[in-house]
Parts: sequence; C-alpha cells; structure tokens
Amino acid sequence: MEIRNETLSTDFILLGLFSGMKHTRLLVSVVLLIYTIAITGNTTLIFLIWVDPHLHTSMYFLLSQLSLIDLAFISSIVPKMIVNFFSGKKNISLVGCGTQIFFTLTLGIAECLLLTLMAYDRYVAICKPLKYSIIISPRVSQRMAIGSWVGGTLASLAHTAYAMHFPLCGPRELHNFFCEVKAILKLSCEDISAYEKGVVVTSIVVVLLPVSFILTSYILIFLQVLRINSHEGRRKALATCSSHLTVVIFYYGPAMLIYMRPGSSHTPILNQALFMFDTILTPMLNPIIYSLRNREVVDSMKKVMGKFSIQNRFARFNE
Repeated sequence: MEIRNETLSTDFILLGLFSGMKHTRLLVSVVLLIYTIAITGNTTLIFLIWVDPHLHTSMYFLLSQLSLIDLAFISSIVPKMIVNFFSGKKNISLVGCGTQIFFTLTLGIAECLLLTLMAYDRYVAICKPLKYSIIISPRVSQRMAIGSWVGGTLASLAHTAYAMHFPLCGPRELHNFFCEVKAILKLSCEDISAYEKGVVVTSIVVVLLPVSFILTSYILIFLQVLRINSHEGRRKALATCSSHLTVVIFYYGPAMLIYMRPGSSHTPILNQALFMFDTILTPMLNPIIYSLRNREVVDSMKKVMGKFSIQNRFARFNE
C-alpha cells in the first residue's frame, strides 16, 4: 500500500480541457471529431503523394513530411486526453509526462523547421525556376526532412531532460490537457530564471528566426511575381505559395503568443485555447488547406477515387 501511494504521489494530475466548464463532454466530442478528421485528412494526403507519380516532387515530399508530423503531433496529445476523460482518471505518470513533453516538443520544433525549409523551396521554385531541380534535388529535400526531425529531437531532448530534473513542490496539478514544459516549471521548488532565459533563447531560434526567414523569402517571392507579365502566370505563382503561407500563419501565430508573451499575461484559459489551436486544430486544417487550394492534389484525389470506383465495378461484374 505504501509503495502504491508513493507511486501515485509521483503522478501528475491533468485538470483537462477548460476545467470547470459545464459542457465539457460536448467539447471533448468535438475534439474527438477533429482528431478523426485530422487522421483521415493527413493519412489521405500522405497516401496520394505516395501513389501518384505526378506528386513525386520535392515540394510534395516535404508536404508529406508535414502531414506525418501533424499525425504524430495530434496523436501524442488527444488519445491520452480522451482516455482520461472517459475513464474519469486525470493522472499521468512521471515517465508518461516526460515522454509526452519530449514528443510534443520534438514534433513542434520539427514543424517550425520544416515550414521554414518549405518557404525556401517555394522561393527557389519561383525566383530560380531553371535551377530548381539542381538546388532542391530529391537528395536535398530528404536532407531537409531529416534535418527538421533531428533538429527537433535534439532540442527537445535537451529541454525535456533539463525541465524534468527540477524538484517539484505542492500538488502536481497541471492546468492543461497535456504535459507541457511551462506548466511543469510552475511547480518547481528551485529558481528557474536561468532556464527560463534558455527557453527565451530557444524561442528566438525556433520561432523568430524562422519567421524572419519566411518573411524574407515571401518578400522576394512577391517582388518576383510582380515582374511576371501574364495574369495567369502570377495566379499560378501565388497559388503555389498561398497554402503554405496560410499554414505558417495558423501555426506560428498561436506559437508566438504562447512563448513570446510576457509572463504576467499568461492565463490558463488563454494558454489552453492557444495550445488547442496549435496542437489540435492546425493538424486538422493543414491537409484541408493543401487539398482545397491545390489543383494537383485535387486532381490526384479524383484520379485515385476513379481508379477505386472502376476496380469496385469490375469486381462486382466478375461476381
């Protein structure tokens, strides 16, 4: 019994999504629906890019990596939240909390890096189209993806190991629906000012520098688009960038508000709303944005659905 109590005392308590809200069940049901749409959308996009030879380009390879990150990102948070809600349990073990922090940080940072590299891909495609196949070769795009995953993993490993080593005081209640570094640090017994400075530096490297790079890329892209004489040429050039730019705004907007706001403006409700948008809504919206605003993806989907329809009719005819 003592061992069991000691084990439970090391667990964290996730207070859940907007704790105290009257219609929590409805909200969790909506989150479950969003999760289902996100899984379906990202899986479909990865499948289309894999089976359609017309989508075997560097741009779509990077897009498939974005969908893979989104799949893992939302899956590292929502299933545990859903299980806790319907089981009535709110605890998560120390190891489970550390694991969740590691994966969410890895995937979040990897997505930041990948979106930045995708902006460079669009810059080369529009500003240096004749050299695109040389500069952004399949090998280079693979290195971009690997660099994003490795960069996210290394940064996450350092922050997770350092954040989890602090001794904690008081009740281990986290005012969030998943384990997150800033929520853990609020429970620390020690002075964490030095570590908080490190978080600020990391935020600058992972958020501000990529945003600056993306903005510079798009300024150069728009200047190049203005030089295009034909209206159709301008439309096609902007169409290839609009989806990525929309995703960047949806992802970096909440991320900057979460990590770049002064501490005095942090409230549990606002933080949860921003985290929900970044970690749950964005992974659902990304494949929708790229599918609805990309003619090649739509054509590929129609082609694949047509093949499956013909095969089903042929199979029924043989029966």
